[in-house]
Amino acid sequence: MPRKPLLLSTLLLAALTLSAQDTPRPQTLTARIAGMQHIAGFVPLDYEAKSGKLFLEIPHPGTDLLWTDSLPYGTGSNDLGLDRGQTAPARVVRFERQGSKVLLTERNLGLGTSATEPAEVLATRQSFPESVLWGFKVEAENPDGSLLVDATDFFLRDVHHVSESLTATHQGSYKVDASRSAIALDSTKGFPRNTEVETILTFTTDDITRAHFVSDVTPDPHSLTIRERQSFVALPEPGFTPRRYDPRSGYFDLSHRDYNAPLGADLDQRFIERHRLIRKDPNCRTNCDPVEPITYYVDRGAPEPIRSALLEGARWWNDAFTAAGWHNAFRVDVLPADADPMDVRYNIIQWVHRYTRGWSYGATVTDPRTGEILKGNVTLGSLRGRQDYLIAEALLAPYTGPNAKGIADAARDPMLQMVLARIRQLSAHETGHTLGLAHNFAASTAGQGTSVMDYPHPYITLANGVPDLSHAYAVGIGPWDKVAINYGYRDFGRKEQPTAETASLNKILTDAQAAGLPYITDQDARPLGSANPKAHLWDNGADPVAELNRILEIRKAALARFGPSVIREGQPMATLQEALVPLYLLHRYQTEAAAKLIAGVNYEYNLRGDGQPNPTIIDPAIQQKALEAVLSTLKPDVLDLPENILAIMPPHPPGWQRTRESFASNAGAIFDPVAAAEASADLTLSLLCNPERATRLFELHMRITKTPGLRTVLEGISNTTAERPEGGHTTSSEIERAVEFRGLEAMLALSVEPNTASQARAIARSHIDDLLKKWTIEPMPTDSAEAIHRRALVDRVQQYLKDPQKFVPVKPQQAPPGMPIGTDDEM
Repeated sequence: MPRKPLLLSTLLLAALTLSAQDTPRPQTLTARIAGMQHIAGFVPLDYEAKSGKLFLEIPHPGTDLLWTDSLPYGTGSNDLGLDRGQTAPARVVRFERQGSKVLLTERNLGLGTSATEPAEVLATRQSFPESVLWGFKVEAENPDGSLLVDATDFFLRDVHHVSESLTATHQGSYKVDASRSAIALDSTKGFPRNTEVETILTFTTDDITRAHFVSDVTPDPHSLTIRERQSFVALPEPGFTPRRYDPRSGYFDLSHRDYNAPLGADLDQRFIERHRLIRKDPNCRTNCDPVEPITYYVDRGAPEPIRSALLEGARWWNDAFTAAGWHNAFRVDVLPADADPMDVRYNIIQWVHRYTRGWSYGATVTDPRTGEILKGNVTLGSLRGRQDYLIAEALLAPYTGPNAKGIADAARDPMLQMVLARIRQLSAHETGHTLGLAHNFAASTAGQGTSVMDYPHPYITLANGVPDLSHAYAVGIGPWDKVAINYGYRDFGRKEQPTAETASLNKILTDAQAAGLPYITDQDARPLGSANPKAHLWDNGADPVAELNRILEIRKAALARFGPSVIREGQPMATLQEALVPLYLLHRYQTEAAAKLIAGVNYEYNLRGDGQPNPTIIDPAIQQKALEAVLSTLKPDVLDLPENILAIMPPHPPGWQRTRESFASNAGAIFDPVAAAEASADLTLSLLCNPERATRLFELHMRITKTPGLRTVLEGISNTTAERPEGGHTTSSEIERAVEFRGLEAMLALSVEPNTASQARAIARSHIDDLLKKWTIEPMPTDSAEAIHRRALVDRVQQYLKDPQKFVPVKPQQAPPGMPIGTDDEM
């Protein structure tokens, strides 16, 4: 009996031993990947050809790294906003082992702490959520802790949110079809400090009734196939020093909240975005060679002579780095034939084709912890040059005599030379964004060429009544650009104390201020109702009114020459309609510049103690002068088109059609001069009756009574559009009647606009009441056309008065786009 427990124990142990021998041990990572195609690199990959699966090796779980995504192949549509070469912001992530799972977690860098005490760091981390981006199942592991996971589904998902973009642009519901998607092994690569995984993704839908933009760019809109890429990148090596952001500096800011900031200090810590640039010789003070120059590469897909212009324009930046104390610190070359433009190791200037013209932009892949730019990514749309060529043709009317069929000699082609000048400037501009620089929309007020970070309108002159484009765009980097690069990239040396560096940086900006170099950027320039009189897009000159009057004279001279010689022999005459658009609306942006003087306030980005002037209201006399100039764009001598132009523009023939680049027509296929005039007038009226400007008009008039008030502006609109001799049914009279109606609609819209101050709405309502009294008291015109028009005005106001809160104003006549088509978020 005493032996039974021992026997049972022996039998049980033997059974357990046999069971353990029968249970296979977990495969090691090394054994699991045997026979797979191995892709060595920063994050090693293993491809199993039989199953089509891609496995990911995680050598050091818990280690931070950068992760980003991009579009190597795009949709070629501005409207869809999914360009070839588009990048996404970089994120700091880590792979974390949790039992049998691995979680890919993004750190919450926006809400953190600079504290080093572990308990303080943990308290901050526990206060805000992180984001788990994906979960993987552990497939195998090695004794050293390295893990293997199946990442196929992770890589084959729509990481760039293409489906969301298609939905947001009203193309219908597209989803990834896994059966028509695959890993693109040809472009999946590993390097010592980055791993690139590219996938072929097919987005499908059964309903294409709304897929208009997709239909423009794909063979079958049911199936849209592009490529997406994910990149894992090692964190940059130590040695980069973040530089503080100053709102006067001309840089983009990168900010995060630091809960370790002292009480009374700003929680939001702001830094600029810039590339790493370190002196090879720490003791060098000027003309210093860098350890590694900033190098950009131009897309080999750009044709000549465009490619050379891209190279030349981008290379201008080396002058700015030289002025900041560097020697050969900025280089631009053609991309090597075997290089991958989407590889994060390459700063790239890409040439992108689209279905319609659109914005160019400069984006970056940036370390979100420090602001260090790891990759500059410039995207330049190829159709921008064609639009510039069209503008030049309309201005020059060059196709006469032996040049009737075109200008064979490129060196003697003034349109091509203007386009190349613009391409150089645009290449420099977008490259500037990828160096960290924001727009400077005040630069043009200090003279042409002050900064490539402005939006330049071609500077046109008249030579014996003929437009001249030989000085359309400035050459080289501007003085403001040198200031900005000096602020962002000058190396002050490691021995200089932080306070001394801060003082040196401040001196750079105060010296620029003393030199008369202004800086105002997007938020104060883009809104139609913005108040700053220096901040304009597509303008020229320090005096917006003088420049508007000058542009109107150039426009008048060019319209007098407009005719068949604007297009090549053999082109449909109907294409004159598209050539007419940029010429007829040549004044649109200079009108906007002049309008900003009306209820304008001159201001800077003041810091306490920086010596910059306080905001000042624009002189009343200057405002009045601006008002008169802007109102002149509503007059029939500006808006009327002569019969000799109308007579030569037939409807579009088969194979050609009216597009968004054409004026709308209420006359069917026939060119509609009244609709064109309404479109131009509505551009002006949208400036004068802008809700923000209307509010400022009465508020500034309250402070300085000599400034034009809102009533003055509304009376100016009414008087300008109503003064015409009774003359029956001439084109000029009908255009002015149409414009008067547009003016009334703009004022009606202002009176019910909820975002306008109540008193501004009341003033608009009072003016409308005055107009009604005038129209009903005065004798009815004897001219039948004028009488019909008068009755229509009265009926419209009476319809409004029945219930102003329910009144729906007529929408403005849509003008063809002047700026590139698409959203106006160019970077």
